[in-house]
Order: sequence, then C-alpha cells, then structure tokens
Amino acid sequence: MIYTAKQQEYIRESSGHRWGIKAGAVRSGKTFLDLAYTIPENIRARRGKPGLCVILGNTKGTLQRNVIAPLQELFGNTIVSDIRSDNTAQIFGETVFCLGADNVRHVDRIRGASIKYCYGDECATYNPDVFNMLKSRLDKPYSRFDGACNPENPAHWLKQFIDSKADIYLQTYTLDDNPFLPADFVENLKKEYAGTVYYDRYVLGLWVAAEGAIYRPFVDNPQAHIIDKPPRINAAYIGIDFGGNGSAHAFSCVGFTPYYREMVILDEFYHKGELTPQQLEQAYIAFAERNSALYPVLEAMADNAETTLIKGLSEAAYKAQTVPVYKCVKKPINDRINCAIRLFASGRLKIMRHCRHTIGAFSAAVWDEKQIGKDVRLDNGSYELDILDATEYAYEREISELIETDVWRPNR
Repeated sequence: MIYTAKQQEYIRESSGHRWGIKAGAVRSGKTFLDLAYTIPENIRARRGKPGLCVILGNTKGTLQRNVIAPLQELFGNTIVSDIRSDNTAQIFGETVFCLGADNVRHVDRIRGASIKYCYGDECATYNPDVFNMLKSRLDKPYSRFDGACNPENPAHWLKQFIDSKADIYLQTYTLDDNPFLPADFVENLKKEYAGTVYYDRYVLGLWVAAEGAIYRPFVDNPQAHIIDKPPRINAAYIGIDFGGNGSAHAFSCVGFTPYYREMVILDEFYHKGELTPQQLEQAYIAFAERNSALYPVLEAMADNAETTLIKGLSEAAYKAQTVPVYKCVKKPINDRINCAIRLFASGRLKIMRHCRHTIGAFSAAVWDEKQIGKDVRLDNGSYELDILDATEYAYEREISELIETDVWRPNR
C-alpha cells in the first residue's frame, strides 16, 4: 500500500496519543488511511482485551456507505461483515458496535460501557452529547479514538475540543495533500467552491465562519445562469413547500438533461397568503398539468412535515390523473445548499427567466450571522425562502447523481 506523505506522518506520529483527529479538505486522503490502516491496526491490536469496539457515523446509513462497504471492498465480507439487526458487525475478529451519532438515543446501548477503541466518521456532525459521553467511556489505559471530519464553523463544539488540552494528535489536510487525485478533478473542485466558505473548508481545510451571500457564484454573475429557452430535458420533478404562519405556498419544477449534465429550474408557483386545501389542490393540478405537457415530469415531492396536505394533494392528483405526490426525503439543508453552489460554479445550474421568485431567492439568501457555531440559512421572512425549499425537495434525491459522492478512494 502506498501512502501519501501526510498519511505516513499520521501513522508515525499519532500512535502515542489518546485522540487522533484528521480534519481538512474533502478527497484529501483522510478516510482512506483510516480504512486501509488505522481501523484494522487498532482493532487487531486490542483483540481480546476488555472493552468494546465502536464505529460511529453521522447516521447508520452514512456509516454503511462511508466505512463498512469500503472496508468490505478492501478486505472482503468474511473479514468485515454487514451491520446486523443488533447494530453490530464482525470486523477483524471483533464484535464492533456500529451506531449513528446524530442522536444520543442511538448510542444508549453502549451507555455505561467501557470502550477500548472507537473510530468516528464525519465526527463534526455528531450530537455533542454523544461525543461528551464518549469521552468518559474511553477509560482503559489502552483506549483510543481515531476520527476524521471536514472543518465547520470555528465556534463549533468539536473545534473547541480540538483546541483544549486533551491528549490529541491533530492533522490538518488540504486538497493538495493528496497527490493521487487527477489534476482536472482538483482544478474543477477549486472552481466549484471558489469565493464561498466551502473553498476555505473543503479545499484549504480551514475552520471558518459562513458569512454573507450563500450562492456566491450566482450572485456574482446571475446572467450566466438565467436562460430563456430550456435544453432537452430527460426527466423532471416537482417540489412542494407548504405555507402558513406568514410563509408562502411554493411549487418548483426542476429538470435534468441527459446524464445529469445540467439541472434546470423550469417553472415556479409562489403564493403568499392563505389558501384553502381545495385551492391548493387546484393550483397544484394546474401547475402539474402545465409542466407535464412540456416536460417528462415523473413525480412531485412535498414537505414531509405536512402529511394531511400531502394526502389531499395525492388524492387530487390521482383523480386528475396528473403527476403523483409523495413525501420528500428532506436531506440536510446544507447538503442541498452545497449541491446548488457546486452546480452554479460549474455552470450546470440554469434558471428560466420567468422564475423571478427563484432568481430573487438565490440572489438574497445569506447565512444567519446570529447562529454562532452553526451554518444556518437566514430565515426571517426577508426573502422568498419557501421557493428554495420547494426547489431543493425537487432535486435532493438526485444529489448523488449530480455530485460525485465516492470520497474514500485517493486515486479517484
């Protein structure tokens, strides 16, 4: 196995410390080192000793995708099993608890237990109560934690721990620390994040605050992204956000060109004010029929918090034999934001000129400066945020197709 200079440094220098944390750029080789060396080495070294082995991820699903599946690809399913119904897996001869750390209830099964080894994937995404519990469980002389993360806000709870006097070996990675990445990938990623907080974090590996305009590539040159005629659309979806308490009802029709080369916001509906359920259903049917006559609209995805309204829309759509309505996935907001920023920066997100509410919302969206330690999109009614939510519900299931998600291999 060939390791980068940065990875070799971690192997050489981190072993004498209780905590080993790698923070920095995406695709910089942090996780690959852990999969190929850190996790196998530390589990095997503690085989048979008292205490539990634990692997934590943001959720059980991300843990399976980011850690378990790549480990199986490297070492085989007989060495690394799938996660079983009791949330354990057999890994290098040890029973390992594999748990989501986004909610403290998910890790209650190990509360009070002694932990001999813990690996943390995406550890900046954890519920801080989980991390605080973990500190008290690493109670053996040989207990050890290794983890990797991308930087967040400098007031983040994990940054405060990193800056404490705990026995931590910290490594900071930049994108250029991985010489195995193709030069064109590095160049394109830098372009996609240029001028945004994500450049500082995901390219330079810095803990910096999110400030000012969110969609900087669009704000700096909106006319590069506004079009009058749509390209050929291969598939389209409708996103629905429900109003109430001062917010607006919003629909957004979002299309994708073949092979997801471009994403195009094709049409919008925006109504500030009260609508009866019947009026909302009529508005949706008109919107769905108008767009399905022009584009191959497959489904509509609605805010999953409003189950009663969704049921009404679904039944109305069925009777009208138009685009069916389902609950949206509602992925993390910042994942949806990150996708849009990258698409704008690479020239792959277009907006039809008549979608004036959408154009206005992308132009006005800013980070909330009052949210210390968090990246939160400002939501104070000063701009049409509801249309952004509707747009994101339409494209969030396609993020993995629009943006490469396989981040663990250093040579890809």
